[in-house]
Amino acid sequence: MSPKKSPFFELRSGAVDTLLFVVKTTNLDEMRAELTRRFEATPEFFANDTVAIDVRRLAENERVPLADIAKLLDSVRMRPIGVVADSTQHGWANEAGLPLLDARDARDARVSKSNADAGSDEAKAAATAKTDAAPAADAAEPEQAGSGAAEPVRIGTSSQTMVVDKPLRSGQRIYAKGDLVVLGMVSNGAEVIAEGNIHIYAPLRGRALAGVHGNHDARIFCTCLEPELISIAGIYRTTENPLPADVHGKPVQIWLEDEKLMIEPLRLT
Repeated sequence: MSPKKSPFFELRSGAVDTLLFVVKTTNLDEMRAELTRRFEATPEFFANDTVAIDVRRLAENERVPLADIAKLLDSVRMRPIGVVADSTQHGWANEAGLPLLDARDARDARVSKSNADAGSDEAKAAATAKTDAAPAADAAEPEQAGSGAAEPVRIGTSSQTMVVDKPLRSGQRIYAKGDLVVLGMVSNGAEVIAEGNIHIYAPLRGRALAGVHGNHDARIFCTCLEPELISIAGIYRTTENPLPADVHGKPVQIWLEDEKLMIEPLRLT
């Protein structure tokens, strides 16, 4: 039997969504204290979630003991699966024995640069052709000079909105590639995750994570905020930090400002 048709297993290329643990300091004691503070009161929040250690925020001359960070994450029941690093960091990042991973935001940046470079080459070629043809064009139809200027090309991706019209019970998890609209209650222990915005037209009592692939412009809208956890682009807040009375149980919108979660009442009337 051909290995390509084996009924026992398949090897396929693919992408796996995971959390990024973004390292911003080389002080392991401070990191441990912050992790303890965040997870001790709510140990189930990220239990058994996979996580990649992202060291790209470190300065060029900074290094961290990745094996120790992996053990630290494991101690709070998170499962490190690899390291995200810049090419200049690959040498020391490899020493921990964890695989090097390619984060989606890094791939997107390279694709955008490649597209921009290609567009630049095409623009140069077009400009050269236009320059070569300019004398003839000016002689034939001088009143049309400049009328063929191209509009700027915008490169982007379209996203799809997912609508969930039923309440979510404890243990249920919903993931949306774009925006997510939830019309029923998100119960304690339930989780809604979106790469874009999250709209919840019912009480939010579980977890809501928007902009999970680093979209800092994502927002969360909710008609009754009573969450276990809210997060935008990996920056989150848990119930160990009580919400102000003017937003707890109220309609709100949540966004990021200077890497800080901002919560503001929604004026619905």
